[in-house]
Amino acid sequence: MTKNMAHKKDEKNKKEEATAVKPESKADKRKTAKKPSATKKLKEELEEIQDKYVRLYSEFDNYRKRTIKERLELQKSAAQDLIVDLLPVLDDFERAMQVLKEHASENDVVSGVELIYNKLFSTLSQKGLEPMNSMGTDFNTDFHEAITNIDAGKKMKGKVVDVIQKGYLLNGKVLRFAKVVVGS
Repeated sequence: MTKNMAHKKDEKNKKEEATAVKPESKADKRKTAKKPSATKKLKEELEEIQDKYVRLYSEFDNYRKRTIKERLELQKSAAQDLIVDLLPVLDDFERAMQVLKEHASENDVVSGVELIYNKLFSTLSQKGLEPMNSMGTDFNTDFHEAITNIDAGKKMKGKVVDVIQKGYLLNGKVLRFAKVVVGS
């Protein structure tokens, strides 16, 4: 009986091994079946994260560019406000130089005032200020403000005959319109 029992044990062990192998192989099949879906899921998550990263990077880059632009505009507008406030001073200097040239007996005073005016004007020019040369040009509402019209003949019709107040441009944009008299 021992042989018979040993033989039955061997058969029983073989059956157990066979049945034990089958569930493992089914589990392996499930694992391999889950791997592609898990890999696919991870790839989708990776793409989503990369998309978020690219969007955030773009948003930050746009924010950085916008703040740089805003800072430059703020500096320009601050300079513009100061220059607008200094325009009457330039006008006063020009009037003072005209009066001094007509009535001053000493040229040193005139040249001293001219030096101060030139220094102030060159500083403002470095910031982008440029005067308009309106005398004798065609009247243009983009640059001129007509104060009055006078009869000036056919040759000067529609042209600037006199400049009451000089106009200025700042970086190519009108800072102050020239107040002019137009020929009719």
